[in-house]
Amino acid sequence: MIQFIVEPLQYAFMTRGLLAAVLVGIVCAVVGTYIVLRGMAFFGDALAHAILPGMAVGYLAGGGANPSLFWWALGTAVLSALGIGVISRNTRIREDTAIGIIFAGMFALGIALISTTNNYAVDLTHFLFGNILGVRIQDLTYIVVFGGLVLLIIGLLYKEFMVISFDSVLATTLRLPTRLLHYLLLVLIAISIVVAIQTVGVALMLAILVTPAATAYLLTKRLLVMMALAALIASLSGVVGLYASYYLGLASGAAIVLACTLIFFLVWGLLSLRQRMVITRLSGTQP
Repeated sequence: MIQFIVEPLQYAFMTRGLLAAVLVGIVCAVVGTYIVLRGMAFFGDALAHAILPGMAVGYLAGGGANPSLFWWALGTAVLSALGIGVISRNTRIREDTAIGIIFAGMFALGIALISTTNNYAVDLTHFLFGNILGVRIQDLTYIVVFGGLVLLIIGLLYKEFMVISFDSVLATTLRLPTRLLHYLLLVLIAISIVVAIQTVGVALMLAILVTPAATAYLLTKRLLVMMALAALIASLSGVVGLYASYYLGLASGAAIVLACTLIFFLVWGLLSLRQRMVITRLSGTQP
């Protein structure tokens, strides 16, 4: 067992990948609790796809190895998030329609830009499905700094975000700047997606944002406990997924998402079984 755990750690890329998976899992799980509570799963998925043009421009500008790729992706994510918010709040178009417009247009633009390179199939695969084993020290620095910033802001505005997530009427009564807080939450989601994009890629980003938080939601109704459980589940999924990728030869991003999904169905199945047992026991005690 010790050899099983230690063997992958002899490679620096595996150590960096494991650290990135844990850090990203914590950040995305905490942000994901608000996505689950506010029913914003479609927004998270659309925003993950909408940053593709920024990644493509950063990639093309540096000939495939551009350190500024992160900044291009971050700028695109923030602009896309705010664009969705502005369109949905200042026109008759509903938010899901605005999300669909931004999602489709930006994703198509990203693919068009990437297709201008000769080896775009390989590059597009890395963008879509992640490359966590290619995480560098610089990438870890970005994850720590910007992930820490996201967690710090959520910690400082924990009560405000909780009120607007559970009771918008109460938030208005308390004269909270609900629109500003909504836009700020969109920006935090955007930053979290950019931080995590190399871990699971564009196509699988929704799972790392939603699945751990949804699993935690099955276990508790307290927001702070839900965040802690979601962070634990996401981190565990990252570690299990990477080990499965190493020993079974699976794509690392897919392995992490599959681990998240497996934990969700395991928890759901155990809770359903427990509920049935309680119902059976109560029905058996009735006269």
